[in-house]
Amino acid sequence: MPKYVFVTGGVVSSLGKGIVAASIGLLLKSRGFNVAHQKLDPYLNIDPGTMNPKEHGEVYVTEDGAETDLDLGYYERFTGVQTSRNSSFSAGRIYDIILKKERKGGEYFGKTVQVVPHVVNEIQNAIRSVANENTDVVIVEIGGTVGDIESFPFLEALRLFRQKEGYKNVYFIHVSLVPYLRKADEIKTKPTQHSVARLREIGIIPNMLVCRSEKFLDRDIREKLGMFCNVDTDSVLESPDVKNTIYECPIEFANQNIDTQILEHFGLKYPEKQIDEWIEYIENITKTEKEVTVALVGKYTQVPDAYKSINESLIYAATSLKTKVIIKTISAETLETNGKGDLEKARQILKNADGILVPGGFGDRGIEGKITAVKYAREEKIPFFGICLGMQMAVIEFARSALGYEDACSREVNKNTTHPVIALMNSQMEVVDKGGTMRLGAYPCKLNKNSLAHKLYGEENIHERHRHRYEFNNEYREEFIKNGLILSGLSPDEQLVEIIELKDHPHFIGVQFHPEFKSRPVKPHPLFTGFIEASINTKEKKND
Repeated sequence: MPKYVFVTGGVVSSLGKGIVAASIGLLLKSRGFNVAHQKLDPYLNIDPGTMNPKEHGEVYVTEDGAETDLDLGYYERFTGVQTSRNSSFSAGRIYDIILKKERKGGEYFGKTVQVVPHVVNEIQNAIRSVANENTDVVIVEIGGTVGDIESFPFLEALRLFRQKEGYKNVYFIHVSLVPYLRKADEIKTKPTQHSVARLREIGIIPNMLVCRSEKFLDRDIREKLGMFCNVDTDSVLESPDVKNTIYECPIEFANQNIDTQILEHFGLKYPEKQIDEWIEYIENITKTEKEVTVALVGKYTQVPDAYKSINESLIYAATSLKTKVIIKTISAETLETNGKGDLEKARQILKNADGILVPGGFGDRGIEGKITAVKYAREEKIPFFGICLGMQMAVIEFARSALGYEDACSREVNKNTTHPVIALMNSQMEVVDKGGTMRLGAYPCKLNKNSLAHKLYGEENIHERHRHRYEFNNEYREEFIKNGLILSGLSPDEQLVEIIELKDHPHFIGVQFHPEFKSRPVKPHPLFTGFIEASINTKEKKND
């Protein structure tokens, strides 16, 4: 029977519950335990797939095609363990399950459907669904903040879950803010005391506090927190702002014996930690020998988490090459004048970029700016990497420049274009609902053996995660090939174009999928490594 660790948050959001949960997963895995992660979110959307990145940041896609919270990206990057659609449940998804059961009739034996017991029981079913026969420990993060009206059913479900599973099989960690008032030069414990009091009103007494504070918490402060929150002093831990990277957090927690305390509570025997590879990665971040600048030309540049996985993947790749990457985020609209691409603007704004990356996205805002960024990269021989929509922009730019189709575009952007080189997938023609209906999850791809993609991957058959509705229009395939575009990756049935490249260019590649979802700190994705390496070479040639 698996053990369960629940991570809740108090006082304010954005305290790093996901990092705490991911760090615990890494440390327990390093001791030989099989872990599974889950995120429970109180919002009523069934998933974040239809949310604007301004609302929820990046949408992370799992191998089996679930659109999920970006915290699942942290879980996978820290532990290397794949998540699934059972790793993410929102209140909306829980209610959707319940209402479908109610409509079928018979599921609830004609009784009134209520929050207690029906909603909390369904939440508990969701928690149990993430474990398999090999799972030792399940780590569940609860979104939101204790005291939010939306969170009550989830917390009530956790209280009953401990009652059913037994005290020794469940461990509660509460992540809370311990603010420092500069004028008074004092650390204040009262917000955390109140937050824990709200938990205790529900019937949950945390086993551990993880305190976010910009100041060191001395023994007196931790004793005070322990006394008023009914937690052992040694179980009051710090979560400081780390010096270089969030990937230092597991080491900080390991030094405070977070994993040891959890395992001792569960009564599990444990070997020594094996995290040498992780420590080496952190050390390499500070041992960079070079610096390279990558321009990320996107639509949601004002949202820090909109391109989280891409930013992280660039860092992993650069670190593996002992290089520091400067990510210059550029709004695609700044490369436009009156809604049209402005190449002169692009030359000025992108002139210091050693590589240009155009990420995925939806809608028509900034499209011409992205196409202009592609044009600049192609003409100036700057390494280019297009992801999903970024690949489609490269196809459109090539159609306009090399094929002479001035109005070439995507049907998503211009339904009246006479040259829809990017068109709606056949499987999407009859789709009405927008949520969860795209081409989602991992699909196979076969690589051309003489391509850059094959050289980077080092293998012929790959699997990558997708999230899109539109694709390369096969009606134009032969024209593109004749004019120098390389279709280097195709679906096994050769019906879908997955990767495109350019001849006579130092590094120009676009992919229909999202490689950033499979890149890891200790195992960077080969497409990102190849892009960074090409960008380094470009910079060195500039400086010669």
